[in-house]
Amino acid sequence: MGYLSLDDRQLFKRYDREGMLICLHEMPRLCQQAWQMATDFDLPRDYARVNKVVILGMGGSAIGGELVSSLALSEAKLPILICRHYHLPAFVDAETLVIASSYSGTTEETLSSFEQALETGAKKLAITTGGKLKTMAEKRNVPVFTFHYKAQPRAALPFMFIPLLCFLQKLGFIGDKSSDVAETVQVLQALSEKIGESVPLPQNPAKQLASKLYGRLPVIYGAGIVSEVAHRWKSQLNENSKAWAFYEVFPELNHNSVVGYQFPAELAPKIAVVLLRSALLSQRIQLRYQVTCQLLERAKVDYQIVDSIGTSPLSQVMSLVLFGDYTSYYLAMLNEVDPSPVKAIDFLKEKLV
Repeated sequence: MGYLSLDDRQLFKRYDREGMLICLHEMPRLCQQAWQMATDFDLPRDYARVNKVVILGMGGSAIGGELVSSLALSEAKLPILICRHYHLPAFVDAETLVIASSYSGTTEETLSSFEQALETGAKKLAITTGGKLKTMAEKRNVPVFTFHYKAQPRAALPFMFIPLLCFLQKLGFIGDKSSDVAETVQVLQALSEKIGESVPLPQNPAKQLASKLYGRLPVIYGAGIVSEVAHRWKSQLNENSKAWAFYEVFPELNHNSVVGYQFPAELAPKIAVVLLRSALLSQRIQLRYQVTCQLLERAKVDYQIVDSIGTSPLSQVMSLVLFGDYTSYYLAMLNEVDPSPVKAIDFLKEKLV
């Protein structure tokens, strides 16, 4: 790591030129704001008369749908599916609610599948800051939940996630989450005070974890309601830290990945496994965490468990999300890169024109 210190405030000024740290500070407030905006947003009553929900999105605009889907799995009486493709699933019909989610409103895969949805009898909704998606939706009298927050799409997660939760509640697909949201805001505020940039490394678990991940290949494990949080960690490490990262999910990883710890042996010291854990996971899954850690020790692979905070599923999910966002930010500082730009994605989009 050389001379770099995460307690050097000049480090943030030097590399965080577009202000990603501000977005981290704002997450508790944005969750509260997004919930209120969604509460005030009117949905057509007949949107409740569906038997499935399909959320269209890519990247940072899709992860909100993934988080909602995993949270709703234990109580929603209908499937909530995520479509990350150019083509709309063939099963979409008049009993489907299709929600197109695109921060910019210009995501080509989402626009393609939404355009196909417009030709079906499905109920439709758009979530965006504007762009072509907003234009297409308004032209066809499709409700548009519009928000204004200038940031990278991944930093606007509260607006791509919390409203979905609210809408599912309004339509009667899940129970009342207002108290969960209130708790989550408090949990995030308290956590920010523990892992924020002003907290020195010896007392800051997010800085400590970033230091452990520096120069290594992070592999993130999750289960149940935190499965998609592991996905979020992976993508934040990719985009913020500009680093390779992968994620896996219990119990599936116990049926294959654990066998692969053996080779190549020289890779073991360069890998760091982060296990995201929730107290709400079943005893059998908790046991799998324990045994998997024993297997990692045998393979001489370094690992660390990060536990969620709070009592509600939502607060546990979002506490781990925020912890991962801060960790990826600190790793970006150690990698001496600005966490905001995604030049590789910009290059790819230019070549796809």
